Amino acid sequence: MAKKLMKGCEAIGEAAVQAGCRLFFGYPITPQNEIPEYLSARLPQVGGTYVQAESEVAASNMLYGAAGAGCRCFTSSSGPGISLMQEGISYIAGAELPVVIVNIMRGGPGLGGILPSQSDYFQAVKGGGHGDYRCLVLAPSTVQEAADLVQEAFDLADKYRNPVMVLGDGVMGQMMEPVEFKRTVRPEDLPPKPWATTGAKGRKPNIINSLYLKAEELEAHNWKLAAKYEEMARVECRHEAWCVDGDVDVLFVAYGTVARICKTAIDALRQRGVKAGLFRPVSLFPFPGQALLQAVEKARHVLVSEMSCGQMVEDVRCHVAGRRPVTFYGRVGGMIPTPEELVDEAKKLVGKAG
Repeated sequence: MAKKLMKGCEAIGEAAVQAGCRLFFGYPITPQNEIPEYLSARLPQVGGTYVQAESEVAASNMLYGAAGAGCRCFTSSSGPGISLMQEGISYIAGAELPVVIVNIMRGGPGLGGILPSQSDYFQAVKGGGHGDYRCLVLAPSTVQEAADLVQEAFDLADKYRNPVMVLGDGVMGQMMEPVEFKRTVRPEDLPPKPWATTGAKGRKPNIINSLYLKAEELEAHNWKLAAKYEEMARVECRHEAWCVDGDVDVLFVAYGTVARICKTAIDALRQRGVKAGLFRPVSLFPFPGQALLQAVEKARHVLVSEMSCGQMVEDVRCHVAGRRPVTFYGRVGGMIPTPEELVDEAKKLVGKAG
């Protein structure tokens, strides 16, 4: 497929179709409404089904049923909607079902506002719902990467039988960039799922469940899930290191839209003689801590920037563990840091302010 100029939300919807997804269950919320709007027209064209559920709670339980039947299925929402889905997401993780969830983040807490934010990091990375479970979380920084990671999210969900969340924000959802869909998967070509509830002719019934009334059985299940998350941490860490070939005065750490802004700031700083670089986590869980340490070893200062009051910075400080000073700069409420602001913050760190 040739490159096409697409809005981020629309590219995410088309990526799901190209990944062989034929079922979408969701409920409208700004700023991700273009995803369900796009899929409401697109899915019927490929024999799929779009369902606008009566609520986000209902949508998450529809996902449970469809995934249990072995179908690739998908939902998208924004912070308050994802909050309502958390019980269902915990059930999905507990029942080991592959589901893809996209969160186009808006400001909070509460109703907050419809402008972009990154204040759902804790919600995505630290579980969000009840019990010992994790979602694999991916954070694109371009529309092309959003399309690529959504397609990959379906493969990862199937590989681990686990929910995978793709975390964007209102900027990424609304901006337009050229996109190329690099592969097309037909549902009939996907590997079989022998665990799915597809009818029991010729075999024993499959049971999809997350309820264990015996403590010994639930403990064994929890440790089984924990081993799966440890495997994710070993093999699924992803990151981008940019302009860190040599020693750097300031290492920016940022993800998503803010990472793009950091690159502009880094270009400006280097023109002024300040060696700056960027470490961008692409997987937020698992967090690429070892790769971050390698980048930090070349840096004098670490500057974390987020569109939040400071969430990912806690993971950065945990992994850096005092080896370098870690400073935070954030904007919230829908405000976006500018390259000039980041340049000023970096100059303060290296003593070149003014």
